[in-house]
Amino acid sequence: MSARQPFLSDAERAAVAELRGHYPDGHAAIVEALKAVQRERRWVPDEAVPELGDLLGVSPHEIDAAATFYSRIFRRPVGRHVISVCDSVSCWIMGYDGLRRALEAELGIRYGETTADGRFTLLPNCCLGACHRAPAMLVDRDLHEAVDPGRLRALLADYG
Repeated sequence: MSARQPFLSDAERAAVAELRGHYPDGHAAIVEALKAVQRERRWVPDEAVPELGDLLGVSPHEIDAAATFYSRIFRRPVGRHVISVCDSVSCWIMGYDGLRRALEAELGIRYGETTADGRFTLLPNCCLGACHRAPAMLVDRDLHEAVDPGRLRALLADYG
């Protein structure tokens, strides 16, 4: 039986090894290791899961369970920028539906899809913690509050 060929790059393997050294055991490093892979690829492919398990000394099932639990770990390819639209009760009351429709019209996609140029992926999010300034959306790590659907084009222009 031959050894499995490495899927992760040398840089990814080094990042995971360094992270592993900062935690008492491999379980504690799972989320950070997933984020390290995602920083390089923008998502975590299935092929990375067993190798991450080997590097951290945990089962692939534990890696997969964490990866599928956290909404900011992407298990499918995403665009260069991920837009997460808050669909909490506060955002619903304050204009969520108009914001969602405006985003879909501006981008030409629906939830779970990526623009043809690979620039944006559009996703729902159950809460962004910005109820006081709804409706809200997150573009990558940037929180945008009280979003005016009429100003989306200008807002999105900042994300090349």
